[in-house]
Amino acid sequence: METPETPQEPRWLDDEEDQAWIALSSMLMRLPAALDAQLQRDAGLSHFEYQVMSGLSMAPERTLRMSELAAFVEGSLPRLSQVVTRLEKRGWVHRSPDPTDGRYTVATLDDEGYDKVAATAPGHVEAVRAYIFDALTRAQVRQLATIGRRIVGAIDPGHPLVTGTVDRLRRNK
Repeated sequence: METPETPQEPRWLDDEEDQAWIALSSMLMRLPAALDAQLQRDAGLSHFEYQVMSGLSMAPERTLRMSELAAFVEGSLPRLSQVVTRLEKRGWVHRSPDPTDGRYTVATLDDEGYDKVAATAPGHVEAVRAYIFDALTRAQVRQLATIGRRIVGAIDPGHPLVTGTVDRLRRNK
Protein backbone atom coordinates (compact mmCIF):
# COMPACT_ATOMS: atom_id res chain seq x y z
CA MET A 1 0.00 0.00 0.00
CA GLU A 2 1.33 3.39 -1.00
CA THR A 3 1.47 6.21 1.47
CA PRO A 4 0.63 9.68 0.27
CA GLU A 5 3.62 11.94 -0.14
CA THR A 6 4.04 14.62 2.42
CA PRO A 7 3.76 17.99 0.70
CA GLN A 8 7.02 19.85 0.79
CA GLU A 9 7.18 23.14 2.58
CA PRO A 10 7.56 26.01 0.07
CA ARG A 11 11.04 27.47 -0.13
CA TRP A 12 10.05 30.91 1.15
CA LEU A 13 12.22 33.90 0.36
CA ASP A 14 14.40 35.19 3.16
CA ASP A 15 14.42 38.92 3.91
CA GLU A 16 17.31 39.71 1.56
CA GLU A 17 15.76 37.70 -1.29
CA ASP A 18 12.38 39.32 -0.65
CA GLN A 19 13.90 42.81 -0.87
CA ALA A 20 15.74 41.87 -4.09
CA TRP A 21 12.56 40.43 -5.58
CA ILE A 22 10.53 43.54 -4.76
CA ALA A 23 13.21 45.76 -6.30
CA LEU A 24 13.46 43.61 -9.43
CA SER A 25 9.70 43.36 -9.78
CA SER A 26 9.30 47.13 -9.44
CA MET A 27 12.00 47.69 -12.07
CA LEU A 28 10.38 45.19 -14.44
CA MET A 29 7.09 47.05 -14.18
CA ARG A 30 8.37 50.62 -14.41
CA LEU A 31 11.24 50.45 -16.91
CA PRO A 32 9.24 49.29 -19.96
CA ALA A 33 6.61 51.98 -19.33
CA ALA A 34 9.29 54.68 -18.99
CA LEU A 35 11.04 53.59 -22.20
CA ASP A 36 7.75 53.34 -24.05
CA ALA A 37 6.75 56.83 -22.93
CA GLN A 38 10.07 58.32 -24.07
CA LEU A 39 9.86 56.68 -27.49
CA GLN A 40 6.20 57.63 -27.99
CA ARG A 41 6.89 61.23 -26.98
CA ASP A 42 10.07 61.70 -29.00
CA ALA A 43 9.57 59.43 -32.02
CA GLY A 44 5.95 58.28 -32.21
CA LEU A 45 7.05 54.67 -31.76
CA SER A 46 6.31 52.04 -29.17
CA HIS A 47 9.27 50.38 -27.50
CA PHE A 48 8.38 47.13 -29.28
CA GLU A 49 8.29 48.87 -32.69
CA TYR A 50 11.67 50.42 -31.98
CA GLN A 51 13.11 47.05 -30.93
CA VAL A 52 11.88 45.47 -34.18
CA MET A 53 13.44 48.22 -36.29
CA SER A 54 16.63 48.26 -34.22
CA GLY A 55 16.99 44.48 -34.49
CA LEU A 56 16.64 44.68 -38.26
CA SER A 57 19.14 47.55 -38.41
CA MET A 58 21.80 45.30 -36.86
CA ALA A 59 21.15 42.30 -39.10
CA PRO A 60 23.12 41.58 -42.28
CA GLU A 61 21.42 43.42 -45.15
CA ARG A 62 18.97 44.70 -42.49
CA THR A 63 16.99 41.47 -43.00
CA LEU A 64 15.91 38.67 -40.65
CA ARG A 65 13.50 35.79 -40.79
CA MET A 66 10.36 36.71 -38.92
CA SER A 67 10.92 33.81 -36.50
CA GLU A 68 14.45 35.04 -35.68
CA LEU A 69 13.19 38.60 -35.28
CA ALA A 70 10.41 37.43 -32.95
CA ALA A 71 12.98 35.68 -30.75
CA PHE A 72 15.23 38.75 -30.73
CA VAL A 73 12.44 41.14 -29.69
CA GLU A 74 10.84 38.71 -27.22
CA GLY A 75 7.55 38.68 -29.11
CA SER A 76 5.21 36.10 -30.54
CA LEU A 77 4.94 35.74 -34.30
CA PRO A 78 1.33 37.06 -34.34
CA ARG A 79 2.32 40.17 -32.35
CA LEU A 80 5.37 40.71 -34.54
CA SER A 81 3.27 40.31 -37.68
CA GLN A 82 0.85 43.01 -36.49
CA VAL A 83 3.70 45.39 -35.72
CA VAL A 84 5.46 44.71 -39.03
CA THR A 85 2.17 45.42 -40.81
CA ARG A 86 2.04 48.84 -39.10
CA LEU A 87 5.69 49.50 -39.96
CA GLU A 88 5.06 48.48 -43.58
CA LYS A 89 2.20 51.01 -43.79
CA ARG A 90 4.64 53.71 -42.66
CA GLY A 91 7.13 52.68 -45.37
CA TRP A 92 9.82 51.54 -42.93
CA VAL A 93 9.80 47.75 -43.35
CA HIS A 94 8.79 45.24 -46.00
CA ARG A 95 8.29 41.49 -46.01
CA SER A 96 9.18 38.98 -48.69
CA PRO A 97 9.76 35.25 -49.06
CA ASP A 98 13.14 34.09 -47.78
CA PRO A 99 15.32 33.78 -50.91
CA THR A 100 17.11 30.76 -49.44
CA ASP A 101 13.92 28.94 -48.38
CA GLY A 102 10.56 30.23 -49.59
CA ARG A 103 8.74 28.53 -46.73
CA TYR A 104 9.92 31.38 -44.50
CA THR A 105 9.21 35.10 -44.57
CA VAL A 106 11.87 37.72 -44.01
CA ALA A 107 11.45 41.29 -42.84
CA THR A 108 13.74 43.98 -44.20
CA LEU A 109 14.29 47.46 -42.81
CA ASP A 110 13.95 49.93 -45.68
CA ASP A 111 16.07 53.07 -46.04
CA GLU A 112 13.38 55.30 -44.49
CA GLY A 113 13.10 52.87 -41.58
CA TYR A 114 16.85 52.90 -41.09
CA ASP A 115 16.79 56.71 -41.08
CA LYS A 116 14.01 56.61 -38.46
CA VAL A 117 16.02 54.25 -36.23
CA ALA A 118 19.14 56.39 -36.65
CA ALA A 119 17.21 59.55 -35.73
CA THR A 120 15.50 57.86 -32.76
CA ALA A 121 18.54 56.07 -31.31
CA PRO A 122 20.25 59.05 -29.62
CA GLY A 123 17.21 59.95 -27.51
CA HIS A 124 16.51 56.32 -26.67
CA VAL A 125 20.12 55.67 -25.65
CA GLU A 126 20.06 58.79 -23.48
CA ALA A 127 16.90 57.52 -21.74
CA VAL A 128 18.48 54.08 -21.20
CA ARG A 129 21.61 55.75 -19.84
CA ALA A 130 19.60 58.03 -17.52
CA TYR A 131 17.28 55.27 -16.24
CA ILE A 132 19.89 52.54 -15.82
CA PHE A 133 23.58 53.17 -16.34
CA ASP A 134 23.98 56.58 -14.71
CA ALA A 135 22.77 54.98 -11.47
CA LEU A 136 25.34 52.15 -11.57
CA THR A 137 29.08 51.74 -11.18
CA ARG A 138 31.11 49.94 -13.88
CA ALA A 139 31.28 46.86 -11.65
CA GLN A 140 27.50 46.94 -11.19
CA VAL A 141 27.02 47.17 -14.98
CA ARG A 142 29.10 44.00 -15.42
CA GLN A 143 27.15 42.34 -12.60
CA LEU A 144 23.85 43.38 -14.18
CA ALA A 145 24.86 41.77 -17.50
CA THR A 146 25.90 38.56 -15.76
CA ILE A 147 22.78 38.49 -13.61
CA GLY A 148 20.52 39.15 -16.60
CA ARG A 149 22.07 36.35 -18.66
CA ARG A 150 21.85 33.92 -15.74
CA ILE A 151 18.19 34.68 -15.05
CA VAL A 152 17.29 34.46 -18.73
CA GLY A 153 19.26 31.20 -18.97
CA ALA A 154 17.34 29.73 -16.03
CA ILE A 155 14.07 30.60 -17.76
CA ASP A 156 15.09 29.74 -21.33
CA PRO A 157 18.48 28.08 -21.93
CA GLY A 158 18.01 28.42 -25.71
CA HIS A 159 17.38 32.17 -25.58
CA PRO A 160 19.44 34.23 -28.08
CA LEU A 161 21.06 36.14 -25.20
CA VAL A 162 22.32 32.86 -23.75
CA THR A 163 23.27 31.19 -27.05
CA GLY A 164 25.17 34.21 -28.37
CA THR A 165 22.79 35.08 -31.23
CA VAL A 166 22.31 38.58 -29.83
CA ASP A 167 26.09 39.10 -29.73
CA ARG A 168 26.40 37.97 -33.35
CA LEU A 169 23.73 40.46 -34.42
CA ARG A 170 25.44 43.31 -32.56
CA ARG A 171 28.82 42.48 -34.18
CA ASN A 172 27.22 42.82 -37.64
CA LYS A 173 26.27 46.45 -37.00
